[in-house]
Amino acid sequence: MSTVGILYPGYSAEDDYPRAERLLADGSRLPLVHSEMKVDAHREDALLDIGGDDVLAEAAGRVAAAAGPLDAIVWACTSGSFIFGPEGAARQAAALEEAAGVPASSTSFAFVDACRRLGVTTVAVGATYPPDVAAAFVDFLTHHGITVLTVSARDIITAAEVGTLPSSTVLEFAAAVSSDAPGADAVLLPDTALHTVEVLDALDERVGRPVLTANQVSIWQGLRLAGADIDRPGLGTLFRKG
Repeated sequence: MSTVGILYPGYSAEDDYPRAERLLADGSRLPLVHSEMKVDAHREDALLDIGGDDVLAEAAGRVAAAAGPLDAIVWACTSGSFIFGPEGAARQAAALEEAAGVPASSTSFAFVDACRRLGVTTVAVGATYPPDVAAAFVDFLTHHGITVLTVSARDIITAAEVGTLPSSTVLEFAAAVSSDAPGADAVLLPDTALHTVEVLDALDERVGRPVLTANQVSIWQGLRLAGADIDRPGLGTLFRKG
């Protein structure tokens, strides 16, 4: 049983985390606090602001105060980590780890580590972001040895709007992204504003290969860092160790 603190910017798909917590089955907890988001926009200046070290350190203090001792902590924001570039994102995670006093990571690195766990080297990316932000994610993946065969950018500016997309749209989007890259090892849906926890198994079944989603990999990474990386049904291929 582990406790993984989740730092989540704004309000969009934060309810994915209590949904996932109910599926963990071993009593592990995913306490969540909302980190400061002055402007809800998939835009470089806004993303650099929400991922600042002071913002994350303040939120880390709040989640620890509310939840008690943590075993790990995750900055559950993909765009608010990769937008700093590979080196900047690494510094961000290191600063969060120092502030929290427990192992720390971000969703961007969770995607890289999840791909490595599954032996994934080629991917198709289905981003809800504008094209320039999606391109920064591609650069991040490429830096870490992951080849992006295709990228689809839906050009949605706010996380709040992404959070309103229904499960049927998520499934259709993933299927369309997959069809554009039949040779990809996996499909990546990188926005933590996208609700996916309720359809993780359905995504893998619909696409016929692993679909890695932002909230899924964030949870997996936190549990892995906390030493609770075990087989967990109902959360997609990534959580099945067999």
